[in-house]
Amino acid sequence: MPSFDVVSKVDMHEMNNAVDQANRETTTRFDFKGSNAKFELADNKITMTAQSKFQLEQMITILENKLAKRKIDLKCIKTNPVQESLHEAKQILDICQGIDRDSARKITKLIKDTKLKVQASTQGEQIRVAGKSLDVLQKIIAMLREQKLELVLQYENFRD
Repeated sequence: MPSFDVVSKVDMHEMNNAVDQANRETTTRFDFKGSNAKFELADNKITMTAQSKFQLEQMITILENKLAKRKIDLKCIKTNPVQESLHEAKQILDICQGIDRDSARKITKLIKDTKLKVQASTQGEQIRVAGKSLDVLQKIIAMLREQKLELVLQYENFRD
């Protein structure tokens, strides 16, 4: 029985490269000279540090440009509020990976509402979809791509 997995992953190697490029750009830009502005990537979080909130906003645009060039969808980044102290402003960006339970239920419900003969089951942070033919599975993939979901979805492990 043909099947595939619906997952939400971010290529961390490309993410690391984008953060490195953004760091390089902040060190060479004139408006960041002597400001000690930097990006740090650790544990699915990007920590941005700068002197002011305005500089953090500029840094977000730099990072978004680098992510877009590396074909990383910007929906996978969740911004947290800015934390300001006397001479420093910090902002933490969360990198969202995996499908949480609420989103998995929503996706499973969307699949079942199509009334196609497929089975959708949640397996950890992914959803396995199995059906009788490849055409039906391709219709499910097309339907999921059309939906306006807040997750970045990939379709892996396509088995015949």
